[in-house]
Amino acid sequence: MRFRTERFKAFVDAVVAIAMTLLILPLMESVSEAASGTLSTAEFFVEHSGQLLSFGLSFVLIATFWMGHHRQYRDVEWVTGPLLWINIAWMATIVWLPVPTAMIGQMETDSLQPVVYIGTLILTQITTLAGWLYLLRHPDFTTTPVDVLRAGVIGDLAAIILFLIALAIAVFVPSLGYAGLLVLLLTGVVTTLLSRASRQAPRPSTGRG
Repeated sequence: MRFRTERFKAFVDAVVAIAMTLLILPLMESVSEAASGTLSTAEFFVEHSGQLLSFGLSFVLIATFWMGHHRQYRDVEWVTGPLLWINIAWMATIVWLPVPTAMIGQMETDSLQPVVYIGTLILTQITTLAGWLYLLRHPDFTTTPVDVLRAGVIGDLAAIILFLIALAIAVFVPSLGYAGLLVLLLTGVVTTLLSRASRQAPRPSTGRG
């Protein structure tokens, strides 16, 4: 079964827009609570600094995921059943992200919070990788060059590796918590290393028998 891409892309855009909107709702509740508690504006920003930072981080991450999704599916001409379900899984992780984001600002911090948050980001990246691999296996569904598809796979592998490192930091060094996400600044370096390793890997022999 194949689907045209117009409704598929509109569906994804709508889901992402709703998820980004949901991020602000806990802050709206906090403003109401601050007003009833007669907090000043400065006191509100100080008291809810963690919540504000988590909102900003998740907003930027969802926007980044959406931009990557747009590049990934911009030249896709047909969406098959398996590819649709890969994207439904991707959207599920995007819609879930506001939940761990709200936990950061509204619950007492514990060692499990960073695991849930970073784990969600890993699942988002894994479903993105699944999409690249599917398109690489079925290049006739897109006009994107194969080299670009391979680069997408490598870029996602680099991001997954760094997210896993961030998760390990959160688990084994709980005092650092979300600071482990700073390793994502090395995405370009890891991507370059993986690209070199991919080029140097031995190719299957195509010699005649």
